[in-house]
Amino acid sequence: MDSTIVSILLVDGLTNGAIYALLGLATVLVFAVTRVIFIPQGEFVAYGALTLALFQTGQVPGTVWLLLLLAVVAALMEGYTTWRHRHSAVAGLQAGVKLLAIPAVVAALGWWAAPQQFPLAVQALLSVAIVTAFGPLVYRVAYQSLEDATPLVLLIVSVGVHFAMVGLGLLFFGAEGFRNPAFWDERFALGAVMLSGQAIIIGLAAISLIVLLWLFFERTLYGKALRATAVNRLGARLMGISSHASGQLTFTMAALIGALSGLLIGPTTTVFYDSGFLIGLKGFVAAVIAGLSSYPVALVGALFVGVVEAFSSFWASAFKEVIVFTLILPILLWRSLASGHSEEEH
Repeated sequence: MDSTIVSILLVDGLTNGAIYALLGLATVLVFAVTRVIFIPQGEFVAYGALTLALFQTGQVPGTVWLLLLLAVVAALMEGYTTWRHRHSAVAGLQAGVKLLAIPAVVAALGWWAAPQQFPLAVQALLSVAIVTAFGPLVYRVAYQSLEDATPLVLLIVSVGVHFAMVGLGLLFFGAEGFRNPAFWDERFALGAVMLSGQAIIIGLAAISLIVLLWLFFERTLYGKALRATAVNRLGARLMGISSHASGQLTFTMAALIGALSGLLIGPTTTVFYDSGFLIGLKGFVAAVIAGLSSYPVALVGALFVGVVEAFSSFWASAFKEVIVFTLILPILLWRSLASGHSEEEH
């Protein structure tokens, strides 16, 4: 292995690591605010890439119909819950319609735009809008009524949501894989390494999104509310911060990050309906390195995972996934020994 190969592997590893960083940050965000280990984070990645791929073919993406179906279920649940608590059919109807309105508009827009063959940038924005709309609906249907449950129960629910989303992905997208066109086809010589425009876009997009997340949490009222919920859920609730609203906003952000990650990774690899699971798990490894609590450590851990994966694919390509996921074991052992053992508080 010479310096040229090392440089190529480093660039490839850092490019993939940037994607894993976004997913790791989303995993840490969801867990910090809602205590949910959100295993289906990778499904948002696959849905984003496949939605754009079907827009490219002029077809109505399956996510449009799935979004409508999920929105109807969530609206019925919200309407029934509101009617039961307020004993008002009008209030229940209003709550259901309010939850249904935005997904219905987004789905209608996607259905209308599919055969129009808009430019790639417009199709990408529509894909992000459609997948992002899934976030609060998934929270409402699967997690909102269980927000006071133990982390173990929430983990079991996450496993169920993952299998449901994978199965629905097979139903609406089929078993065929898709590879999206690059957003920038240029190539640049960086010494002995050829740097693609898509890799530059991935790096810039990851850095921009990380900076925007930092500004959101440090400078906005909603970001500070989410931070307060992450620090002390009960205290935040006593201060008037809605746990329901915090959960929905958190899942919306997670879906947005997943959709953007899918658009970024789509031109670099063929994406299938179940590809999101492995991609999401690598982001989860980064989150575990961070102890599901530190955003900067999750970023560093994701870049480390990407580099390890790149070098593993060179030395032992058949075992690269095993090597990456084995990283969890010594990290968990070290954290267990460092934190000590105590009785569970809740």
